[in-house]
Amino acid sequence: MAYTEEEAFNLIQSAFEKQRLGHAFLIIGEEEAGTHRLASKMVDLVNGEPEQEAGLDLFGDATVQVNGEPKPIDELEGELVRVLRPEKRSRIISVQAMRQFEKSLYSVSPKGKWNIGIIEPADRMNDQSANAFLKTLEEPPKQTLLILITQQPERLLPTILSRCINMHLVHTGPRTVSESESKLLQSIAGFCKNGFESDVSALKMKSIFAGVLAERKATISKANEQALKDEEALYAKSTDGNWLKDRQEFYKAQTESEYLLERTLLMDTLISWFGDIVRQKSKFNYVEYTQIETLTKKLAQTEEVDSLILRMEALESLRDSLNTNADEKLALEVGFIKAFG
Repeated sequence: MAYTEEEAFNLIQSAFEKQRLGHAFLIIGEEEAGTHRLASKMVDLVNGEPEQEAGLDLFGDATVQVNGEPKPIDELEGELVRVLRPEKRSRIISVQAMRQFEKSLYSVSPKGKWNIGIIEPADRMNDQSANAFLKTLEEPPKQTLLILITQQPERLLPTILSRCINMHLVHTGPRTVSESESKLLQSIAGFCKNGFESDVSALKMKSIFAGVLAERKATISKANEQALKDEEALYAKSTDGNWLKDRQEFYKAQTESEYLLERTLLMDTLISWFGDIVRQKSKFNYVEYTQIETLTKKLAQTEEVDSLILRMEALESLRDSLNTNADEKLALEVGFIKAFG
């Protein structure tokens, strides 16, 4: 089940107040959905003060304010909060870094306080560091809270997924978009301005979608190729050939994983945009993609809700099909004809 940031925090707060808070949470979603803010709120919940003095009023009495916007994770890091991130060059969380991180969690915390470990993004653990982390995950020190953050839970070991409380966050309201999302949305505005007319238009939309996706794959591949070259320059003389082969396989898998994530993101963009049309049709007062709101309103006037829902379902079915071994090109052609034809 997916939650908004506020809904997720309310559930966590309720569990904490009932002294039933779990020791490990996996927060899933984009940063824009509130993943980092939720982690920060959790730190405040278990270790912070609900109120703080803000100064003196006109009569010389202390005023009190409720804590406002949560601090960024980086500003929380300190004696009680440890943050583990990928090493800059390799972009992975090594087993050595993981062991140092785990060791820090065994320090004694003051009475009433928790040691907190945050891993972000958790999907950057390699197999060795993930397996090393499992023991701490299964038997954490007392008064320890583990928070893992990721957009790619499918890259985590099943044993890690099953030992964490999964909180999948969804974004609501207007949002910023990536360059690839923006290109796709502008293409929608160009081809759908007169409604969903024909299979020919649907196939043109499919070609544009595939083109945007191909551009992103090339960018992703180039970045990972450079990361591999950086590692080779740094470590090649001190390691054997098997290490290089393993790293080549790692970055090959990394490229494919990031490509699949981008493909899912673009599919979600199309589905969310149809959701905007349904919201306009139902007189809701917000849309996610304000940059093409004029088109969204126009289509809401010409399309029926039942038709829109069928189109959304076609895209959801396409997204699910792409996550199997289905042929991508064929699946896209059939799916776009059903959704836009």
